Amino acid sequence: MNTDPIADYLTRLRNAIRAKHRVVEIPASNIKKEITKVLYDKGFIQNYKFDETGPQGVIKIALKYNPVTKQPAIVDLQRVSRPGLRQYRGADHLPRILNGLGVAIVSTSKGVMTDKEARTMNVGGEVLCYVY
Repeated sequence: MNTDPIADYLTRLRNAIRAKHRVVEIPASNIKKEITKVLYDKGFIQNYKFDETGPQGVIKIALKYNPVTKQPAIVDLQRVSRPGLRQYRGADHLPRILNGLGVAIVSTSKGVMTDKEARTMNVGGEVLCYVY
């Protein structure tokens, strides 16, 4: 049993990027699907597909690399809130990552979104991770 599925998700992405893989498969859950949609909307991943075969399902993520330099679009992924220490922030105190170049993914009452979207909707929530 995995105690922190979001940390496992981020670690699988991080390992696939470091190994220069094109596609990574991750066991699916609703929160992972929402994080994947945010990463796609912000241009950090090339494409994704939800495969519902089996009891849990799988998320297939196509990673994005620069065609000339072969550098990945995701430089770093950091888990912020964890099961042992949850990190909640109000709309006024949401972090800015690399002065706006990165995103903080926040789980709010209105759904999973970036820190910028949460600020404009004036909602706070649990800061899941930083991506830049």
